Amino acid sequence: MSRLDSFFAAALDRIDRAGQRRTLRPAALQDGGRVRRDGRELIDFSSNDYLGLARHPLLIERARAWTEAHGTGSGASRLVTGTSAAHLAIEARIARFKHAEAALVFASGWQANAAVIPALIAAVPNSASPNSASQGAAVFTDRLIHASMHAGLAISGTRQHRFRHNDLDHLEELLSTKGAEAPARLILTESVFSMDGDRADIARLAEIAARHDAFLFVDEAHATGVLGPDGAGLSAKVPGGIDLIMGTFSKALGGFGAYVAGSQVMIDYLVNAASGFIFTTAPPPAVLGAIDAALDLVPGMDAERAHLAALGERLRSGLATLGIDHGASSTQIVPAVIGAETAALDLSRKLEERGLLASAIRPPTVPPGTSRLRLALRATHAPSDIDTLLNAIEACR
Repeated sequence: MSRLDSFFAAALDRIDRAGQRRTLRPAALQDGGRVRRDGRELIDFSSNDYLGLARHPLLIERARAWTEAHGTGSGASRLVTGTSAAHLAIEARIARFKHAEAALVFASGWQANAAVIPALIAAVPNSASPNSASQGAAVFTDRLIHASMHAGLAISGTRQHRFRHNDLDHLEELLSTKGAEAPARLILTESVFSMDGDRADIARLAEIAARHDAFLFVDEAHATGVLGPDGAGLSAKVPGGIDLIMGTFSKALGGFGAYVAGSQVMIDYLVNAASGFIFTTAPPPAVLGAIDAALDLVPGMDAERAHLAALGERLRSGLATLGIDHGASSTQIVPAVIGAETAALDLSRKLEERGLLASAIRPPTVPPGTSRLRLALRATHAPSDIDTLLNAIEACR
């Protein structure tokens, strides 16, 4: 018992009444787009292992080999003794992959966003003029950016100017009216949005940023490995047009961790200013080995990417036939928007009874009234898996 348990229990009761209680349930990824839970094998539409690399033999072999060669831990933070030759080699590979001068590895995507954003903002001085309306950097964010980006902004204490989701005309209006006098302007967005599966217009964003002299930060967590030339993300279509690219190894690349890529001077600055990097133990050898193997494989997986795109089209077409809103999805993430929390939870439960795992996503992760099944596709799914899912949704509704 802790002295705050009565408060925790009351808070959990409020969460229960709102239909938003979450619990931990063990599951294990399997081959063929499956997952094992509670002794059953289910067709898995909830994992972000988009290319099926989490169980790929090469990643397993190299993670094992690097563990045998270098041990299980890195021993310290990067600025003490935690930086190995392998860390520097991986970062050089990522920089080449993302067409950037340099890159830096982080423990997770959340950590990267929450640590890097306040460091960027801290580099911009407040206005020295007492009559100026500018109080440092002006920050412009898509309304649907990830919670980790909001966390980074909260840590910085910086006010956001939010533009309507993927409404770049609104962004331009805000840049003209809110940020003209600021010493620097920052635009924060995602290339593929994690709950809706839609894409930002990266080429136009790069053009807008250049015209308004704005720093462009793009989160490519759900695009890395899946989209763009050689799976390098949507940013690879506008090389040099994005100032900072963040991405993860824990989704399509089948491992763990994250990276940021950009100019050499920016990476050198983040080594000195990003607290989440400075005060965190370096990623261990096994993690680096899996990343190294994934970077060998991903550029040659065009067939898997094409298959994944075709699965997405098949699913969206089927949902439309059933009269279920899938929003503006154009990727491997397809929302089936149900509406009420209880209805989404009920459909998810019924599908699991039929052998399909399709997790319900509820507020506060998504806006009220838009609870949904977030259907995440994997290149190891077959077209028949999509048909099985659609038939089950129809039967359950």
